[in-house]
Amino acid sequence: MKLSRLLSFLLVFYLLGVSCRPTTSPSPAPLPSEPSPTSASPGLPRATVSPTPAEGALFSEAADFVFHNGFVYTVDPNRLIVEAFALKGDRFVYVGDYRGVQAYIGSATQVFDLGGRMVLPAFVDSHAHATSGVSDLYEVSLYGIDSVVGYQQAIREFLAEHPDLEALRGAGWVNQVFGPKGPTAAMLDEVAPDIPAVLYSEDYHSVWANSKALELAGITKQTPDPEGGVIERDSAGNPSGTLRETAMDLVAEVIPPYTAEQYLEGLEYFQGFAHSLGITTVYIPSLPGGLGEALEALRKFEASGKMRIRFPMAIGINPEDSLTRVDELRQMIEEEKGGYYEIVGAKIFMDGVLEGSTAYLEEPYLHMPDSRGELLWEPQKYNEVCAALDRAGIQIHVHSIGDAATRITLDGFAYARQQNGRRDSRNMITHLQLVNPADLDRMAQLDVVAVPQPYWFVVDTYYTQAVEYVGRERADRQYPMKSFFDRGIVVASSSDYPVSWPPNPFYAIEIGVTRTVPADLGDIYVGADFKTPLNPQERVSVEQMIASFTINGAYAAFMEKQIGSIEVGKKADFIVLSQNILQVPATEIHRTKVLLTFFEGKEVYRSEEYTP
Repeated sequence: MKLSRLLSFLLVFYLLGVSCRPTTSPSPAPLPSEPSPTSASPGLPRATVSPTPAEGALFSEAADFVFHNGFVYTVDPNRLIVEAFALKGDRFVYVGDYRGVQAYIGSATQVFDLGGRMVLPAFVDSHAHATSGVSDLYEVSLYGIDSVVGYQQAIREFLAEHPDLEALRGAGWVNQVFGPKGPTAAMLDEVAPDIPAVLYSEDYHSVWANSKALELAGITKQTPDPEGGVIERDSAGNPSGTLRETAMDLVAEVIPPYTAEQYLEGLEYFQGFAHSLGITTVYIPSLPGGLGEALEALRKFEASGKMRIRFPMAIGINPEDSLTRVDELRQMIEEEKGGYYEIVGAKIFMDGVLEGSTAYLEEPYLHMPDSRGELLWEPQKYNEVCAALDRAGIQIHVHSIGDAATRITLDGFAYARQQNGRRDSRNMITHLQLVNPADLDRMAQLDVVAVPQPYWFVVDTYYTQAVEYVGRERADRQYPMKSFFDRGIVVASSSDYPVSWPPNPFYAIEIGVTRTVPADLGDIYVGADFKTPLNPQERVSVEQMIASFTINGAYAAFMEKQIGSIEVGKKADFIVLSQNILQVPATEIHRTKVLLTFFEGKEVYRSEEYTP
């Protein structure tokens, strides 16, 4: 789906005021004498009798909502499939069969006949930059374009639509289009010569800057590469226009920061977008810039009473920070606790990305034989920071792409456990593109939560570039998934929005099962191979993928007792689907639509395709 089409859709939705329209029922009526049949998938347990009151009912007074005649995949510990449930206030009060739910229908109860449709717990995205919703509103999108000419045309059109811009922001270009050195300032100067332009790569680990931006930032031939960063240069040593990793900070002050009001607008947009995809909880791995404006926007959003989404968060800690940063984080956690957004962890970048040649590898890059990438932390300091965070009870969320980076990440977790003893830390490693098989068992032993992005488990231009950079053997074993499940590692899937766009969980669920690009998504995946699976032995089941976006995501955020499954006493977050993803062919899963989204017992999204 193109960005412009999505924004038009959401704007119309907003103006019509239907996204949060309450459901009405002409007159609640008793259920029919016989429920319509629904069939479970082979091998999945099915509740066929009413649970006892202790198991299935919170109390017996009339419910606000009753749903029946559904295929309700609860994702509870027994993975039961039931046909009915009831809501009272913000919680499930009954989960069971047709007969048992009738006791919850009163004169004011709204009754939904699901017509056999599938119901799931609402999704949890365990690593998504929700504050980047502002980017969808104010920046040029370069996603899904596979040529320099295409990028230039998109920029030209955006500038024509926004003639008063004082600076140009954007994201989405692909390294493979330009080669190892990245895009040049001269390419950007052709379409944006007069204002500073700073455009992030699709993975947000490199910046394409024009000459004006380089000039205002004071970046010249004499400017050294910052520690942990790379200034790409031409044959004469002059900065060519691509800045990688920490070098991106050199142009940070050139572009005016977004205001709290703009971030708030972006958060409101993102919430509607997320609800349309069935997402009601998003783990924000870090806040942009100096935290101030984005954090203020979150406070304003919650204070407005409009927030209908949860944002557990991590706050960044950097290699140059002293250990007093841990105390600051502990204080922030206390100050921000208790609402729909809460700080639960600390975010650490261990390395860069493979396509930028900055992921930290055990063996050198083929195109750069003298380099194994960029290790952003001195290992002993990282170990001490891990121990300090662990003592403070703070979850650790680490970005790690390369196999050597993941090994060092695990060393820090092991050091913290050695110093402080074992605790329920739920430390996370996200991305996990290359992992030494020996470290899989270590991940299990250290109770690490794996946070992959299944959207990336495909053969496209990133795979082609990986073959060039690290060879076919390493490229072919990218992104383990089944290996995590087989060892009992909790897997919490995520999008890394806006890196994955759109962050549609059904795309990820299908790719996790097939390891190929879904049919008709070629406009999203540049250079897509629709037939060849990536690392096919790492395919997992639909049920495992569902768990990774529901109960496992809740566990990763310490919320598994509140959300993540459809069980009595839990928050009533759930979605109604257009098709049963446990029964359709795996290659059709990406076509699934969310028809209804409920958050804490309230309808927050209804598709125009939904008919009661």
